[in-house]
Amino acid sequence: MPKLTIEGVGDSDVPAGKRLVLALTDEAGVDQLHACGGNARCTTCRVEFVAGEPDQMTEAEKQVLAAKGLTDVRLSCQIACDADMTVKVISRLTGSGRADAGKRPADDITPPPVWVPKG
Repeated sequence: MPKLTIEGVGDSDVPAGKRLVLALTDEAGVDQLHACGGNARCTTCRVEFVAGEPDQMTEAEKQVLAAKGLTDVRLSCQIACDADMTVKVISRLTGSGRADAGKRPADDITPPPVWVPKG
């Protein structure tokens, strides 16, 4: 099982292959936003990697980050927990003014991933 470390929260063991957005909410108990339901559209599920950032990303993640001019962040809805990683959660329900975190994302990455190099 990969170990997920969240700065200021702690460590959690995560089932291999689980979406990071779901690991943050289910295993770590973090109030991570995911307003679009984990479909790589809204960027509310942003995280910053401290260690263990995957070398690949989905084409959908790459496109939405570029369109919004975001750098040095990743979308937790587009990442599978396949190795140990340390992240900083920067997009939480607390303090957001939103009524809820968003519809629960599906278990599988959506849209169906097309993997591309991160850089």
